[in-house]
Amino acid sequence: MGQTHGHHVLVTGGAGYIGSHSAVALHEAGHHPILLDNLSNSTPDAVEGVRELCGRDIPFHTLDCSDFDGLKSLFQHQVDVGQPIQGVLHFAAFKAVGESVAKPALYAANNVGGLGVLLQVMAEFGVEAMVFSSSCTVYGEPNKVPVDEGAPMQHAESPYGWTKQACERVLTDHASSREGAKIALLRYFNPVGAHPSGVIGELPLGVPNNLVPFLTQTVAGIRPALTVFGDDYDTPDGTCIRDYLHVMDLAEAHVAALNWCLSQSKDKVRAFNLGTGTGASVLEVIHSFERATGLSVPHVIGPRRPGDVVAIWADPKRAHNELGWKASRTLDDAMTDAWNWQQRLGQPDNNAH
Repeated sequence: MGQTHGHHVLVTGGAGYIGSHSAVALHEAGHHPILLDNLSNSTPDAVEGVRELCGRDIPFHTLDCSDFDGLKSLFQHQVDVGQPIQGVLHFAAFKAVGESVAKPALYAANNVGGLGVLLQVMAEFGVEAMVFSSSCTVYGEPNKVPVDEGAPMQHAESPYGWTKQACERVLTDHASSREGAKIALLRYFNPVGAHPSGVIGELPLGVPNNLVPFLTQTVAGIRPALTVFGDDYDTPDGTCIRDYLHVMDLAEAHVAALNWCLSQSKDKVRAFNLGTGTGASVLEVIHSFERATGLSVPHVIGPRRPGDVVAIWADPKRAHNELGWKASRTLDDAMTDAWNWQQRLGQPDNNAH
């Protein structure tokens, strides 16, 4: 597989939360990441963090995946310097469920349209390997848990969820039209935590949509209290259950999936659930943070939030059996790393929206 030399890998959304951590994991595995991001929901600080952790000047291009000519120039440039792109980790997408309800056309154009443009350019340069950032939202409210990859896709709860389903369909159709296609569809459960160094982490612009950054900002005194959306669900403590996965475990799964794509296996397209295989409720996450840091989390119980799935966690056996990957870090580890990152951040810029 030429592992010793590593591969040149394009990371779209490379300044984002999961993209930046995956770039570090690629580097640690001997690959050469090339980062691309339009910076619509991230900052160049993450790129500097990746460079610091990798100890070298990782290339970064401010570019949108919908920019056909820009992408083409980038792929051509890599050919010209004798370092052609051999695989793509595709993270670039809008991801706020609430915003997708307000702006469905924007989500369709960016998430599905951007993928379509990227695939056309990849095809032009004969690049067949893609690891796609999908989501457990493709399952909707599952009939049974844990969820395995054979679970039927339910009606998507939001336009965001629909874009992930649509992208999976586009990728499946693209693969059937190409002889050498190798595509891994990675269905994430709930990524949390940060790089243990505290150099990179989750940096939501404005008010966080995700539980853990909201929690750490509350403990840091930036927000008055964490609202738990509903405590009357049919779960042991009444709060929603999710499968929280340390972002570095998730990043390492992308390297494993890329290696799967680059080694010849029988499947052109394969979906993999990425999770720990264990669910944790919102209250359990709060208790985990308190246990890991010794700090208390001010929280109040609020009304249910529309569109929230009650309980979902992964059956991650396929990723273990076929990618040789499984989660190794605990929820307490993730909370420790998330708090370490929050403390390093200090007060957020109030102008960031």
